[in-house]
Amino acid sequence: MSFKIAIIGAGSVGFTKKLFTDILCVPEFQDIEFALTDLSDHNLQMIKAILDRIVEANRLPTKVTATTDRRKALEDARYVISCVRVGGLEAYADDIRIPLKYGIDQCVGDTICAGGILYGQRNIPVILDFCKDIRELAEPGAKFLNYANPMAMNTWAAIEYGKVDTVGLCHGVQHGAEQIAEVLGAKSHGELDYICSGINHQTWFIDLRLNGRKIGKDELVAAFEAHPVYSQQEKLRIDVLKRFGVYSTESNGHLSEYLPWYRKRPDEITRWIDMSDWIHGETGGYLRYSTETRNWFETEFPQFLEAASKPIDPAKRSNEHASHILEALETNRVYRGHFNVKNNGVITNLPQDAIIESPGFVDRFGINMTSGITLPEACAATCISSINVQRMSVHAAISGDIDLLKLAVLHDPLVGAVSTPEEVWQMVDEMVVAQARWLPQYADAIPAAKERLSKSKVRTRDWAGAARRDVRSIEELRAEKAALKQAV
Repeated sequence: MSFKIAIIGAGSVGFTKKLFTDILCVPEFQDIEFALTDLSDHNLQMIKAILDRIVEANRLPTKVTATTDRRKALEDARYVISCVRVGGLEAYADDIRIPLKYGIDQCVGDTICAGGILYGQRNIPVILDFCKDIRELAEPGAKFLNYANPMAMNTWAAIEYGKVDTVGLCHGVQHGAEQIAEVLGAKSHGELDYICSGINHQTWFIDLRLNGRKIGKDELVAAFEAHPVYSQQEKLRIDVLKRFGVYSTESNGHLSEYLPWYRKRPDEITRWIDMSDWIHGETGGYLRYSTETRNWFETEFPQFLEAASKPIDPAKRSNEHASHILEALETNRVYRGHFNVKNNGVITNLPQDAIIESPGFVDRFGINMTSGITLPEACAATCISSINVQRMSVHAAISGDIDLLKLAVLHDPLVGAVSTPEEVWQMVDEMVVAQARWLPQYADAIPAAKERLSKSKVRTRDWAGAARRDVRSIEELRAEKAALKQAV
C-alpha cells in the first residue's frame, strides 16, 4: 500500500517516534510516506534524523519528509495526525501560574479548569486553520486524528466548525484497564473485557468482566485497597470508586481537577494526592515533567539517535489507537477501541452535541460506534458539568466573546469551588492579556482587559501551590537514573 500521513506538531519527538514505529509494525504500510511539520525546524530536524535512522536500520522503503510549511506537508495526505501544543511551555506556564494567584491549584490544567479552557482558546483557531488546509489540500475524505488536548474542545471545533472527518484519540482507557487487570490478578490484559464510556478524561468502566465473570464494585474496591502501590497513589480515585460505584479512567491528579471536592483547600489537596510521581496530583506536575523531558531530550539526543538503530519489534507495538485505526481502515482487520466523536445518540443520557469517548469498531467502512449506552446517573451528572463548560469554551473561542469565556471559566467545577465571580473575571482578563499573542480572536478585547486590570482591587497572592516541586536539572535527572539502575 502507498499513501501519505501528515503529522502536525511532529516536533513532539518522543510521541512522533512512537506513532511512526507503531504504524510501521503493519506489514502493508512499509511503502508509505510520512510528512512531518512543526513550527520548530530544530525539533523537526531532530525527529527526522531519528526516523531516518529507523528506516535505514530496518531497510524500509518508507519516505520521511520534514517541513515548516504545513500546507506542503498536507498535500494529498490521506491521514492527518495532530499533537500540537499552541503556545508551548511558555503559555502553559501561565495556565498554571496565574490561576494559583487566585487559589486554583491544578495538577495538569489541559482539559478543563482555568488552564484547560485557556489552552482551548489558543488551540481552536489553529485547529480551524488545519481543517481549512485539510479541506483544500488533502485527499478527498481525509481523516483527521486529533491527539492534542483539550481533546473534547479541539474535536468539537474540528467537527462542528472545521467540517472535517475527525476522531479524537487518547490512551486513558487503556491505562485504566491495565491497572484494573493488575489489581484483579489477571495473567494478561486479554483476560479483561470492559465497556468504558463517558467523555475524555472522565470515562467510566461501567461493565467489567474477568474471564467472563462480572466484577462488582466491592470486589474492585477491595482489590485496589489491597494493592501495595495503587492504594497510595490512587486514593482520590478509589474514593470516587467507592462513592460512584465505578472506576474512572483518569489518573489521581487529573481526576482531582475535574471535580469540585478534592482540590478546593490546600490541606485537602495534600490529603488526597501522592507525590511519588507527578501524575498523582502534584501542583503543576505535568508542566514540571514536560519541562524536564524537553531539557533531557535536548541533552541526550545522541543516545536517542543511537537507540533508533535497533530493529522495529512488532511485539512492542503500543496500544495507542492511531496505528490500529489505520490498519483497520486500510486492511479491513477489525479493531475495537474507544474513540472521541460527537454523541448523536451513542450515550443516551449525555447531550447530543457533546464529544463523548466510548467504544467503537473500525473496519473498511469507518468508525462504527456502539450506541444506546446509559451511564450511571452520578457519572452522567459529572460529565454534563464538564460538557457545559466545554460547549461555552468552544463557542467563546470561535466568537472571541470574552464575556462568554468568563462564564465558561466561572462554571468550571473546581474554579467555582474556589473562586468568587470577581476573582474569575479578573483572572480571565489577566490570562488573556498574558497570552494575547496566541489569542487573535480576542484582539479587540485586550485593551479593555488591560484597562480593567489597571483599576482592579481584587486581591491575589504569590502562591506556588499546595504541592509544588522544582524542575530538576539534567545532572539531577542523570543521578536519579543512575541510582535506579544501581537499585535494579
